[in-house]
Amino acid sequence: MARGKKWPQSVRTAVLITVIAVSGTASVYFGSQQRDEETRGKAVSIDRMGGGNTNYSYDRLENPPRTVVRDGRGRIVATLTDGARSVALTGKGRTFEEPRATEAKINTNVWVRLLPDYWKSGEENAAWFRPWLDKALADTSPDMFAISMQYIEGASAEKDAKGVRFRGDASFGPIAPSGAGRLERSDFFQYLGVPWSFVDGVKYTPDTDRYGAVDCSGFVRLVYGYRMGYPMRGVNTRGPGLPRRAYAIAEFGPGVSIIPNRKQRNTSYDLLQPGDLIFFEVEDDEDQLDHTGIYLGIDSEGHHRFISSRERINGPTMGDTGGASLLDGNGKYAQGFRAARRI
Repeated sequence: MARGKKWPQSVRTAVLITVIAVSGTASVYFGSQQRDEETRGKAVSIDRMGGGNTNYSYDRLENPPRTVVRDGRGRIVATLTDGARSVALTGKGRTFEEPRATEAKINTNVWVRLLPDYWKSGEENAAWFRPWLDKALADTSPDMFAISMQYIEGASAEKDAKGVRFRGDASFGPIAPSGAGRLERSDFFQYLGVPWSFVDGVKYTPDTDRYGAVDCSGFVRLVYGYRMGYPMRGVNTRGPGLPRRAYAIAEFGPGVSIIPNRKQRNTSYDLLQPGDLIFFEVEDDEDQLDHTGIYLGIDSEGHHRFISSRERINGPTMGDTGGASLLDGNGKYAQGFRAARRI
């Protein structure tokens, strides 16, 4: 069921994105990073001194193969997964919330950014890595978390130097001609309202009635592709970059399959880390994944929460309108959780 109009302005302005700095930096991580502490005794650790004054150690862990970076006091500062560009870094603590849609909050000291290339074992010895790591750990510009929340209900708009609105409250799509539901097929360029030429030669012109709208995979591409610079494809075929639709990203998208689709509910939550793309089957065809979102981690109520763009609340949300944004429990999306990919 689609909601026919936006929430009232008085309510929309009450939707807040709060970023709270907390004293100190705890070495408490979600998902696979928590397992790093549990499996450290099985890891291979090598101490090295890079540029600056910090002595880092590098642990090699498995499932998936990854390099964990620790500072001189043994605290995890980065987790880099072989074959993926997304990296989980330790930074200042923050709180993200969407009070109109859920009472739960995300309290995290994880910052998700992109490496310049796909990680591989031993790359910590390369000349580029230490300067990149030092800069990334000090960077407080918007990361995956902050960017994702710039499109929820009531988020303020901002335009770039060319007058293109690149952030602000996004809808899911226009109302269907029948009046029953909202239409999908709104990619990131529809939200932006600009023509787009992809590296695979595909070109698109935005529809005026889809301006400001993104469906689930369009939202992922808006965050990771347009805003964070991940390459994108115009079609759903195998090749460099993020394909257009959820099933294609899950099946043969870039990065590493963390949880393969076995066409049944998955509960391997400990394999996940913030920033992973997660995939669902919540419609009629069990053979094809039809929804995607971004894993945020464990919320203030102890549940595995994600953010995605969907019809019922008419746009991106980490809330529970039209189905709880949770991987655990008995809700619609928890029951439909099938796969995960780290890009």
